[in-house]
Amino acid sequence: MHSNFEFFSIDLTTIVGTILNTLILFLVIKHFLFDKVNAMLESRRTEVAKTYEDADKALVNAKQLESEYTTKLAAAKEESAEIVKNATKKAQSRSDEIIAGAKDEARGIIDKANSDIEKEKKRAVNQIKDEISDIALSIASQVVSKEIDEKTHEQLIESFINEIGDAE
Repeated sequence: MHSNFEFFSIDLTTIVGTILNTLILFLVIKHFLFDKVNAMLESRRTEVAKTYEDADKALVNAKQLESEYTTKLAAAKEESAEIVKNATKKAQSRSDEIIAGAKDEARGIIDKANSDIEKEKKRAVNQIKDEISDIALSIASQVVSKEIDEKTHEQLIESFINEIGDAE
């Protein structure tokens, strides 16, 4: 029974060793970390103070610019009303000219597109005719090279129809 309580016993050397280790650890951390952390916090504190100071200056400057802007805006409104009036007259006449030109250009584009479509249709039809004639020649050469019975004739016709379907 005595051996079970040894685990709970208090050893003075262990306590003193633990206290010394904790004290040494505290001094090492204080020496290497606390000063650097405090210096960083102080620099951050001065940065924040400078930021607030700059913000206050910017606010004063913004209020001054706002008052200047308000007076300039009033003068600009009067001038812009006159400019808009003159520009509206010029824009209306120019708009009429542009619309007439655009209509003429649109007619030209439509005519050109229609002629291009016709050319493409003719080209596609000619290309299909060429492909059909090539297939027909191929079949004809197969027909000439083989003796045709009814079953072979049906196979050739079916093959021709399949090739035309693939060509499209």
